[in-house]
Amino acid sequence: MSINFNTLDDFEIEGKTVLIRIDINSPVDPSSGTILDDTREKLHSETLKELSNKGAKTVILAHQSRPGKTDFTTLKQHAEVLTDILSIHVKYVDSIFSVRAKKAIRDLKDGELLLLENARFFSEETLQRTPEEQSKSIMVKELSPLIDLFINDAFAAAHRSQVSLVGFTKKVPSAAGRVMEKELKILTEALDNVKKPCVFVLGGMKADDSIMVMENVLRNGTADTVITSGIIANILLWAAGIDINDVNKDFIKNKGYYNMVDKSKQLLKEFPNQIVYPKDVAVNVDGEREDLPINQITNHSIFDIGKETIKEYAKIIRDAKTIFANGPAGVFENPKFAIGTEDIINSIAISKGYSIIGGGHIAAATTSLGYEDKMDHVSSGGGACISLLAGKKLPAVKALEDSAKNFEK
Repeated sequence: MSINFNTLDDFEIEGKTVLIRIDINSPVDPSSGTILDDTREKLHSETLKELSNKGAKTVILAHQSRPGKTDFTTLKQHAEVLTDILSIHVKYVDSIFSVRAKKAIRDLKDGELLLLENARFFSEETLQRTPEEQSKSIMVKELSPLIDLFINDAFAAAHRSQVSLVGFTKKVPSAAGRVMEKELKILTEALDNVKKPCVFVLGGMKADDSIMVMENVLRNGTADTVITSGIIANILLWAAGIDINDVNKDFIKNKGYYNMVDKSKQLLKEFPNQIVYPKDVAVNVDGEREDLPINQITNHSIFDIGKETIKEYAKIIRDAKTIFANGPAGVFENPKFAIGTEDIINSIAISKGYSIIGGGHIAAATTSLGYEDKMDHVSSGGGACISLLAGKKLPAVKALEDSAKNFEK
């Protein structure tokens, strides 16, 4: 991959004030408010330690959840978790660009770290605008005069064009952090140097994303086979003329994916031998699993792929030399319907092919099964990873590339 953006290696940072955007959005216990998983904090620890060890004055921007959600909360506890992981005290201020926050930034000494408040407490943070527009935001206007360098390490949010992700790239020299650099290098090199046969395993609940990926990787010749599960498989079954019954059709319509049925018909016509959908499914009958062939689907919700499909998918995965997986196979949170997801992950783990697991639920399931070390790469970003696989340019990466040109040394 040709690196068209700056990294930490391109700057002397000792004594400099560095603003870094990370993604430590973590699951939070709704009753106690306690952070349940510190995976993302651990992920960014390499970049943060490097900045501290090199004597930077490090100001951290991050978000937690979004307005209206029960886990939309302050980052006070995140500062404590980071402190424990880094063994370096991470200061915290409960605002983003107040007089107090700006004083805390100015008072930083070399090697110290300061976490600002949840970036999404600032209402403009959730707006999707161009970097030029975002650079005029009050957040950027207030903070950019205080910093020498902006670092984006939030790969998991790189598919968004929000203030804290792209706004600063227009005002100060900018670079990718170690997480961003590693993710982009691994994913783009894997896509550029695919070993054949290449299999894409697409599941989950985001049918529009899966359709985009499927279309992109089949048309550009990256994928030899696409095997499907989750809602995309149900849409393909419907598109193929299979009666998936009213309850499943209504679910697809209620999710806003009815328009994907005609799109799927076209793709099945174009790639009849490369798109694989289930031959049997598991439906939920009063909380119990019932495996049925696709020509006998009753009016019950499809919760997983069936056992015959699991065997077929396992063989395809075993024969692959490159495997990209995104999205679980079914309602894997329910043990009775977790078989498809678990068997697919297990098949990828024992295959000899080069394996990349997209972020989000499939990454969480991989980790919970203890298989993350058996995969070649488990991505930290579900939305960003799938956008990249769909052939889209990530706004935050494009902003870093533009910054490298605008602030040439």
